[in-house]
Amino acid sequence: MTTSTTELELRHHKVQTSLGEVAVAEVPGEGPVLVMLHGGGPGASGVSNYHQNLAALSKRFRILLPDQPGFGHSYRPGETELGERSITQITVDALFQALDALEIESFHLLGNSLGGAAAIAMAQTQRDRVTGLVLMAPGGGWLPFGPTPTEGQKEMFKYFNGAGPSEKKMASFIRTMVFDHKQFGEDVVRARYEASLDESHIEFYHLYNAAFARRHGMDPLWRDLHKIKAPTLLLWGRDDRTITLEGAQIMVKQIPDVQMHVFGNCGHWVQLERAAEFERLVTDFLGDLE
Repeated sequence: MTTSTTELELRHHKVQTSLGEVAVAEVPGEGPVLVMLHGGGPGASGVSNYHQNLAALSKRFRILLPDQPGFGHSYRPGETELGERSITQITVDALFQALDALEIESFHLLGNSLGGAAAIAMAQTQRDRVTGLVLMAPGGGWLPFGPTPTEGQKEMFKYFNGAGPSEKKMASFIRTMVFDHKQFGEDVVRARYEASLDESHIEFYHLYNAAFARRHGMDPLWRDLHKIKAPTLLLWGRDDRTITLEGAQIMVKQIPDVQMHVFGNCGHWVQLERAAEFERLVTDFLGDLE
């Protein structure tokens, strides 16, 4: 099935894995494969997180946008599954199976926040398949100096609690995610709010938050950062209140082939807040690896 976004044709795949169905949107192209993993906020999905960047990036890459388990049109892990494994472990298993089914052997990989944790774990476990790695304020690889959960994490946890989701709560969530919320009007708030209302996603999110609390946060991926073989670009907003910049030091120190770019006056959503610079940096970095 194909649909159109930002004047590009998207091809939609429904890939069956041993865990459940994984939805993958594709922007066809002649360049190397770039797999882009979204963050874990309410209503997130591959296309919604990156649709504004696809026109620029698809000039150089064949782009795959999976919806991670629990999000978008992919299957929802249940309580038992979330009790046995972390969401990152589940996601890595499901995504490698999906990529195998699509006959994708090697690929560049980009991940933000929760998707950044999955990207780190994928680059640590099947090291030769990931040819270039871009991490945007990734969970798991970061070791914060300050208290956790952070301000942004608290906003995510409480979004579905209490009286449930609302446009007001979504507006508060977005204000915490970005440096200048005036960039994002009522239409953005409403679209993200409406995307968060799927009952199965709400049910998953309650289970996910409970499992996250039981595990005391993200998997400690920072312990094995030295296993990442792929050349790595770190992108971070200086003013990120969710995955804070000061925790990035261990990644700069431990990833063998790494460089970093920090955006001033920028929060957690680099790809939105600094879209043109994000697209240029990703294209230049990964393009130099071809």
